[in-house]
Amino acid sequence: MKRVITIGGLHGTGKSSVADAVAKRFNLRRISAGATFRQLAKERGLTLEEFCRVAEGDEEIDKLIDDTQRKEAKKGDAVIDGQLAAWMAGEYADLKILLTAPLDVRIKRIAARDGAEFEFARRETIQREGSEKARYLEYYKVDVSDLSIYDLILNTGKYSLDGVSKIIIAAVETYFDLETK
Repeated sequence: MKRVITIGGLHGTGKSSVADAVAKRFNLRRISAGATFRQLAKERGLTLEEFCRVAEGDEEIDKLIDDTQRKEAKKGDAVIDGQLAAWMAGEYADLKILLTAPLDVRIKRIAARDGAEFEFARRETIQREGSEKARYLEYYKVDVSDLSIYDLILNTGKYSLDGVSKIIIAAVETYFDLETK
C-alpha cells in the first residue's frame, strides 16, 4: 500500500508541525506547499504579501506548487500539507485531514513563527488567504470553504501541538490498522 496522508488548513493551523510529526512517526516523505511558497518568495527577495500579489498575476507559481503535490502523491508514501493538498492528491490520498483554528490563534502563531508584529501578520494573512481563495476558485474551481472532501477535521486551537499530533497520529494508526485487516 502506498500511504498518502494530506493535511490541509488555513495558515497558522499547524499543518507543517503536524505533518512533520506524522511523517516522522510513519517514516513517510514530507511535502509542504507552504514551505515551497515561502522559499520562492525568499528567493525573489519578497515578503509573503508581495509574493502573493505576484502570484495573483502569474498562475504558473500556483500550478508549479500544485503539480508538485500531485506528482508526489502519485509516488506514494508521503504526508502532503497545503491548503489544496486534499484536492491535488485526489484519488491517491488515503486519508484527508483538515486542521482549523480561530483567526486570532492562527495570527498569534504566524506572528511568533515569522517574528512579526501581530497586526502586520493579521493584515498579511487575511490578504493572502483572500487572494488564494480567489485564485483556487479561478484556476481549479476549488472552493476551500467546502469541507466535504475531508475525512477528519480538528480544531487545533483546543489542544497543544503535542496533543494535536497525538490525535492525528492515533487517527492515522487506526485508519491504516483497519485497512490491513
